[in-house]
Amino acid sequence: MAPNETDDTTTAGEVEEPRAGRRRAARYIVPVTVMGVAAATIGLVPALADSGDPDLPDITAAQLIEKIAQSDVERLSGTVKITTDLGLPDLGGLESGLLSGAAGGEDGEGGSSADPSGRLTELASGTHTLRVAADGPDRQKLSLLENAAEYSLIHNGKDVWGYDSASNEVYHATVDEADTKERSAQRPPATPKDFAEEALKAVDDTTSVKVDGTAQVAGRDAYRLVVEPKQSGSTVGAISIAVDHETGMPLKFTLTPAGGGSAVVDVGFTKVSFDRPDASTFRFTPPKGAKVTEDTEQDRAHGGFGGKPERGPKPEEDLAKGLDGLRMLGEGWNTVATFDTGTGAGLPTEEAGGDLGGFLGSLGDQVKGDFGKGTVFSTRLVNALITEDGTVYVGTVTKDALVKAAEAGK
Repeated sequence: MAPNETDDTTTAGEVEEPRAGRRRAARYIVPVTVMGVAAATIGLVPALADSGDPDLPDITAAQLIEKIAQSDVERLSGTVKITTDLGLPDLGGLESGLLSGAAGGEDGEGGSSADPSGRLTELASGTHTLRVAADGPDRQKLSLLENAAEYSLIHNGKDVWGYDSASNEVYHATVDEADTKERSAQRPPATPKDFAEEALKAVDDTTSVKVDGTAQVAGRDAYRLVVEPKQSGSTVGAISIAVDHETGMPLKFTLTPAGGGSAVVDVGFTKVSFDRPDASTFRFTPPKGAKVTEDTEQDRAHGGFGGKPERGPKPEEDLAKGLDGLRMLGEGWNTVATFDTGTGAGLPTEEAGGDLGGFLGSLGDQVKGDFGKGTVFSTRLVNALITEDGTVYVGTVTKDALVKAAEAGK
């Protein structure tokens, strides 16, 4: 049965007001990483694969969104599969190094292969299998399974541990209650629930939201919630969220690009249990002979469970400080962020930058307009324009829409 298939479209006016204040700043479904010369956003998309069509009671889109908001699942364990395909050019592993270096501090070194600041950036591309477990706000564990190795990030009370079995290295930090709350709001998304919450912040009058049938995910009955832009010009095709019928917890999240093809990212549980995990799941003792790095002097501005954040400005204040004159152009799904890099110049030319300048230029498309000349770097979801005067425009919009936004914003 497909509940309310024929007429179940809603807009922000029909959804409860508590989300209204979060919409304007939530146009980016996933974290945006500017890799020195190009901005790359992790788009989140799992194509929902049905293993059944359960017969569930009718529910409206507004009711299903509220069900998600009221979901209070704090205890679970399971396996999550995540596949990310932004369509980035093959740089022979260079992009992974850039991401890890950016996360590891100004010197580009993370200090330990077990430091979560570098390891969690691996989720930005490829296919990964995660084991996750949680028992309230003080105990969580995430394990990234690799070939003949495993990386685990464990939060247990005041302790945060990272362990890389391949190198036998351990990362350790301590947090207090305030630190835990602050960092949990900044950690990168790793489960369908994380992604769904970010996506639903984008619901406004430019958005169509509907319930589109039912599915079975990880052996559980679920509703399908579909979120689509009403505007043309967005690179986002649709977001599909499988919502557990009993708990209201998102079990699978899919973002497909407007250009068609496979999902940009596929995130979903393959196994899940809402029973309390055994307490031993969150205990960790460094193995004999392991190199242990205490997080005392390293850069602490990374996400995940861990890291004891330095006291100071809030993340949004840091962002505004680091990006000269950050502005948002346009509205809805066609919103474009723009800022000045402060360099006064764009990418190095082939004449000035030699092989590097030519290489960087070959990765993008040359464009011109009222803003002058620039280079557009594209993924399947995000386009970024860097002008010759060092201004950056980035958004989940097509190249043509990005150029028009840059001209209008000049």
